[in-house]
Amino acid sequence: MTQQHAPMRICYVAYPTSLTLGSANAVQTYSTLRELRAQHKDLQIIIPRMTSAANPFDALGVTYIPRIGIGRLSRLYKSTLWYYAERTVFAWIVLVLLWLQASRGTRTNVVYVREVICAFWISQWAPRLLGAKVVYEVHHLEATNHSRPKEQWASRLVNHIDQVTLKMPSRLVSLTSTFRTVLHEHGLRSSQTVDILPDAYNASIYHPSDQQGARSSLQIPHHITMICYAGLTFAYRRLELLVEAYAQLSPEQQEATWLYFVGGRPQEVAALTQQCNALGIQHRVVFTGVLSQSVVAQYLSASDILVIPDTVTDETASPLKLFEYMATGRVVICPEMQSLREIIGADGAAVFERGSVSALTILLATLIDNPTLRVEIAERGLYAVGPHTYQNRATRLIAVCRKAVSENNHA
Repeated sequence: MTQQHAPMRICYVAYPTSLTLGSANAVQTYSTLRELRAQHKDLQIIIPRMTSAANPFDALGVTYIPRIGIGRLSRLYKSTLWYYAERTVFAWIVLVLLWLQASRGTRTNVVYVREVICAFWISQWAPRLLGAKVVYEVHHLEATNHSRPKEQWASRLVNHIDQVTLKMPSRLVSLTSTFRTVLHEHGLRSSQTVDILPDAYNASIYHPSDQQGARSSLQIPHHITMICYAGLTFAYRRLELLVEAYAQLSPEQQEATWLYFVGGRPQEVAALTQQCNALGIQHRVVFTGVLSQSVVAQYLSASDILVIPDTVTDETASPLKLFEYMATGRVVICPEMQSLREIIGADGAAVFERGSVSALTILLATLIDNPTLRVEIAERGLYAVGPHTYQNRATRLIAVCRKAVSENNHA
């Protein structure tokens, strides 16, 4: 039997922020695991159990570890350090569980982890306790994380976490090659030990479908030009920039164009509603609230223009909505960023200068007046996003794990 086909037991460790797919983190984790389970039988999935209620992860045969809600103590003293402690306890329970399994003859070959505190502990101790390789899917530097501890003394801890999680795993997985280059140029990790595994889309939900049928189902006027942004949360996405750009369209274009926001928490919707009222555009701006994935997909299909005003991160930016937008066959507007170029290519989306209201307004106006251009860009985007399904992502993830197992050490 060749090494490529040798048995390999993978333990996938994750800490989804919602078991009901109420966050992008949870959606990406669940969708990847569903396809991974279908392709690789010798797989153990370990996640925290937050409630006793049924959830989509149940069908994946996961191993639940009861969540010890230390993070809730942040209500008494607001600090991310409580969540660090919570994930530390979880990581050590995982290590003990895997050690007990190994002592009974069930040995894990590779631990794949995608949460930073879990990666901090597991990358140090899994090789020693289990003889297992560790692959860490890094989504950002902890030092640049908006949610990192804000205590001044904690900055040294945060930097130490980055040093350990970037240097000790057998291999790293990055969502973008842009971030891999940053790691290499700063001497944090050799490019040869960093694999690229972009985000993906669920082809059974997000795909081209009839626009007018979607509008009829959602009771959206058929004659309007529809601009849409969809996301579970609006935080750090610069949606006020989109509102401002829309407000600067000509009166004629505003009259024929509606702006839809799908998702968002109540306080986020309230802030944008206040901005719309102040600009006098509230009659043509619609807020739907949080909806199921299938209904969100209908809104994307009903749209003419889909917009990403900004991203939370820079070099690691790989927003799920970019893949989902492109997969519906509608034109996408996004900021000019090298990390996004990796997915859209040279011409798979319409791009504008990041942070520029005027540039976004000009691009919106151009696309509103040119349906043919919208179709051309959308077709190129649909072709570019084609390979980025979760099935392909799972296949590549397994290949990364096999590569880690076959290597003796890393550079």
